[in-house]
Amino acid sequence: MRRPVLAGTLPAVEARRIDALGQKVRLRDVRLEDRRVLSGFDRDAQVDGYRHGANHRASVTDSVDAFHFAIETVHTRTVVGSIWVQTDPLSSMFSYGIGIGGPHRRCGYARDAISTLLTTMFDERGYYKCQVSVSGRNFASLALHGDLGFREESRPRDTELVLGQVRYPVLMGIAAPEFAATRPRANANRRARHARLRRGGEHRR
Repeated sequence: MRRPVLAGTLPAVEARRIDALGQKVRLRDVRLEDRRVLSGFDRDAQVDGYRHGANHRASVTDSVDAFHFAIETVHTRTVVGSIWVQTDPLSSMFSYGIGIGGPHRRCGYARDAISTLLTTMFDERGYYKCQVSVSGRNFASLALHGDLGFREESRPRDTELVLGQVRYPVLMGIAAPEFAATRPRANANRRARHARLRRGGEHRR
C-alpha cells in the first residue's frame, strides 16, 4: 500500500486533475460545454439533494481541497452526471457527493463512478479512508454504498428542517484495505450476472 498523502505534497492543479477510466464511465475534468448539461440535471436536486451547478461553481477556484468531475459514458461519451470530491490530505481522508441525471439512472453509472473514484484515490493517490454522508431516506444510495463495502459509522441528528421534518443523515466510511477486500467479490458478482454459460442450444445472454 502506498504511503498516505501529506499536506503540501500535491500541487493544486495536479491534485484536481483526474482522468480515470472505469468499466462503464470515465471521470474527467468538467469542460465549458458540460455546464449546461449538468445544470439541467439540477431540476432533480429536490430528490437527491445534489446540485451539479452549485458544486461546479464552488470548485472553480484554485483549491487543492475540492474538485469537481464530469461522469461520462465510455462508449457514447455522454455526460450522465458529476461527482464532487473534498479531500483532507493531512488526515489522508476524502469525501464526495455524486449525482446522476434523471434519464441516466438505474444503469449502473453511479456504482462504476464511485468504484473508479475509490480505486483512483486509494491506489493511485494514496489516501487511506473515505467518508460520505447519505440521507437516511435515500434507501437506494444506502444499499449501494453498503454493497460497495461502506460501513455505517453514525447517524447524527441534522437540525435542518425539510418540509417540517428533521433529516437524519447516515455517515458511512470505508478504508483502503476494506475496499480492496470487496473488489474480488464485486467482480465475481458482475461476471455471474453478465456472462452466463451456454446450456445445450441456448445462446449466450
